[in-house]
Amino acid sequence: MEAEHGNPYDIDIDAIDVSQPEYFQNDTIGLYFKRLRNEQPIHYCADSRFGPYWSVTKFNDIMAIDKDHQNFSSDAFLGGIQMTDFPKGMERSNFINMDPPEHDAQRKVVSPIVAPSNLANMEGTIREHVIDILDQLPNGEVFDWVDKVSIELTTRMLATLFDFPFEQRRKLTYWSEVASADLATSDEIKTEEQRIAALGECLTTFKQLMTERANLPPKNDLISMLAHSSMVNMDDQQFLSTLILLIIGGNDTTRNSISGGLLALIENPEEFAKLRANPILVNSLVPEIIRWQTPLTHMRRTTTKEVEVSGVTIPAGAKVVMWYLSGNRDEQAIENPDQFIIDRKNPRHHLSFGFGIHRCVGNRLAEMQIRVLWEEILSRNLTFELAGEPQRTLSNVIHGINTMPLRVTRP
Repeated sequence: MEAEHGNPYDIDIDAIDVSQPEYFQNDTIGLYFKRLRNEQPIHYCADSRFGPYWSVTKFNDIMAIDKDHQNFSSDAFLGGIQMTDFPKGMERSNFINMDPPEHDAQRKVVSPIVAPSNLANMEGTIREHVIDILDQLPNGEVFDWVDKVSIELTTRMLATLFDFPFEQRRKLTYWSEVASADLATSDEIKTEEQRIAALGECLTTFKQLMTERANLPPKNDLISMLAHSSMVNMDDQQFLSTLILLIIGGNDTTRNSISGGLLALIENPEEFAKLRANPILVNSLVPEIIRWQTPLTHMRRTTTKEVEVSGVTIPAGAKVVMWYLSGNRDEQAIENPDQFIIDRKNPRHHLSFGFGIHRCVGNRLAEMQIRVLWEEILSRNLTFELAGEPQRTLSNVIHGINTMPLRVTRP
């Protein structure tokens, strides 16, 4: 099996399949991406469990494709944004899986929740949650940072965004994990039918909330916004798909940036010391964390016609995968990309939020959560010590950390 190879130069370049989740879990994927960037930045893999696909691994090529929705479609009925094709009749359509004009109309409904004025109102709520979470951490005892901080903070904010029953907030985490589970590696979810069945409670719960909000005056939560828009008439499949998009978008990316950011600082103590000496660097730390972690490794597109990318002709109807994780390590686009540097001159020069019409709608909210967390950590002068090896996620989509045991010491 190819995934057993530790060295990408031990195999023929045409045989490389960077979709294998083992490479991401054992953190060797960067070696494979580096070879592709250097030798074959537009790479064709003829045989994978996702079928044949094209990999795009360099920063500028990825950015160009992400902006070109005419030639590179996100439409669910052409394949959507994931490497796994939807089974016929089970396409899950939401605005990330749509092209204009449908995409634009649906995105417009949810965008106000993360408008600058609303974000300004949210900062105090985020800080209250962060303070509560940090003050409850045990002093000098081993605990799992992922569960106690990364998941807890993002789940609290999801519950706030949806105005979801707070005591049931961990259901949101569970539904996110079910929805993003890799069918080939999950112990629980093996088929799309099982996934939909497991998400039945999610659909039922939110339909009830939607009905309640529709009968109340409009408010600034996501369910109320949907209930008082044309999207109230969505069928169950589309409603569930839209919910899952919003839940995953608010959970997995921020959660794994929080975990990956702390790990990066622990592994780079000179950068941590620099941050402690000059806390204002938190403003450049945040985008560097998001670049470094790249919590969503890729997006897929489907070509609507034959198209040329950097001298390579890709046929119509082809599966094209933009590897954000690779683009964020592109030496020709980012100086010293394999180094974690908290005071980069241009830290927002990264691909983690995408480009064009599909640029992440919640990017500023994600940044705000990470910033506030680090402001409060620094104000407490907390110190961190790993108490075991972090366990990385077995996934080629979510670049994440499942568990990270450590100790926190207060002065």
